[in-house]
Amino acid sequence: MIGDIFTVMRKEWKEIMALGGAYRGRFQLVVLLGVLGILLPLQMGVAWVNSPGVVGAWGWVPMMLVGAVIADSFAGERERHTLETLLASRLSDAAILFGKIGAAVSYGWLVTLVALVLGLITVNVAHREQGLLFFPWTLALSAVVLSFLGAGLASASGVLVSLRAQTVRQAQQTLNIAMMVLFFVPVFGVQALPSGLKARCAAWVVHAGSLRLLLSGIVILTAFDLVLIGAARARFRRARLIEN
Repeated sequence: MIGDIFTVMRKEWKEIMALGGAYRGRFQLVVLLGVLGILLPLQMGVAWVNSPGVVGAWGWVPMMLVGAVIADSFAGERERHTLETLLASRLSDAAILFGKIGAAVSYGWLVTLVALVLGLITVNVAHREQGLLFFPWTLALSAVVLSFLGAGLASASGVLVSLRAQTVRQAQQTLNIAMMVLFFVPVFGVQALPSGLKARCAAWVVHAGSLRLLLSGIVILTAFDLVLIGAARARFRRARLIEN
């Protein structure tokens, strides 16, 4: 089945790079890398390699990247009338589903890692008088692991939406709403907590240490990823998709 998954992933990668036209897709990718890997690091300066706030940003970047392409996974096939052909192939349900999820995750994660490396080079060139600059190991590990899990979260939830959506636009609108809810609910939820509880939470964050916070984030995101992938696996049924 591994070979079939990679077959689907190669197909999906070609379609991702061809979204909006082959040249336009590549141009947008170059612009994105220029913004994330050159412009933003130049603006932030040395803080780009040592600010804990960067971890949160790199958790969201792959989610945005994946969200921009995952809506096309099944809704796009349905619009192009290629879904029936795909479902009629010898590929198993698991190979099709995990191939599409894997392609979106690898796209969002790899682009994020390239932007991280490019940004690191940019900061070192711009501030070479300060010697070699690099992320603290906990920050680097956080960016790599959390960006992967963030890409998985967006991919699994996007596939769930795309399985039911009739058009790519409908899937994108639903995903945009979900992303907004995912961002604003924790923000406003924390603000709505009683002051005493907020103080205890803040004290726990201060005393927990970066490694414990990282492990907590990994556990939480992994749990969400597994639940959403399980839900997508349960919902993926060839007969139902063909009927829709």
